[in-house]
Amino acid sequence: MSQQPSPAPDLTHRLVPSPAGRIHLVEQGTGPLVLLVHGFPESWYSWRRQLPALAAAGYRAVAVDMRGYGRSSRPGDVAAYRMLELIEDNVAVVHALGERSAVVVGHDWGATVAANSALVRPDVFRAVGLLSVPYTPRGGPRPSEVFAGMGGDEEFYVSRFQEPGRAEAEIEPDVRGWLAGFYAALSADTMPAPGAPDPHFAARGGTLRERFPAGRPGWLGKDELDFYAAEFERTGLSGALNRYRNMDRDWEDLADYDGAPVTQPSLFLGGSLDASTTWLADAIAAYPTTLPGLVASHVLDGCGHWIQQERPDEVNRILTDWLGSLLS
Repeated sequence: MSQQPSPAPDLTHRLVPSPAGRIHLVEQGTGPLVLLVHGFPESWYSWRRQLPALAAAGYRAVAVDMRGYGRSSRPGDVAAYRMLELIEDNVAVVHALGERSAVVVGHDWGATVAANSALVRPDVFRAVGLLSVPYTPRGGPRPSEVFAGMGGDEEFYVSRFQEPGRAEAEIEPDVRGWLAGFYAALSADTMPAPGAPDPHFAARGGTLRERFPAGRPGWLGKDELDFYAAEFERTGLSGALNRYRNMDRDWEDLADYDGAPVTQPSLFLGGSLDASTTWLADAIAAYPTTLPGLVASHVLDGCGHWIQQERPDEVNRILTDWLGSLLS
């Protein structure tokens, strides 16, 4: 039995044209457009608890499958997953829905895509909400060099993901089992205890999965895991992983935005037990400079990485309060 209610029956699925070819989206409600962008390894489905809440609050809530995921197009060229392409996908979705502007909200990689969408296309994205991953302006050394220097004798997961085919070889023989372990490793109620080997790193010659916990987090019922597993068993993981393989290209493409702030009204929402929040504490402290339009910043005590799935009621309340403040 699923531990979460099934998505509402009045969700509308659409395929809309984009530079990728097509983007699959799911929408609910009417009113100002709120575009929801997921992270890795997720899909539109990670917003299943937000769609009805935002619709009930008077918004047109739209959750996309980013290119490479779900029913959206999966270009074969790795370079097709660079940040500028994803930004244009978001713009295309807004226009395909007959709108001129939207509030964009993202989680994990989706937060980075949302922030850069607002940075590059302020004419389209009038406000931005960031879940789990803080905004960090472009700058510093080439990303691949930074990640290669992390971990000492161990290897950081981002470096492993950047080599085409390598992560696929670990994940795809047992997609369901790998996803269950990855979700558990970053969830508050199942993550390894302090002092245990960090699942963000792997021993040289080892795998990430060796460090994943065996338990299943409370938010991840059988139905939820079945949905995610079925999506990635059908599509494979390369489209999703290609986001990691473009970080150096993004660094080059966005050179003109080095150090640039996102000035639109913004929101940050993180979990106190999420490495994305704790490792980037300096980025959060820099918000007066990097997010001068910040309306609210929240760190949920005892919450892990999958914030809108772990704590949907709190996230829904914070999102709707913030959205309401934009119109007041």
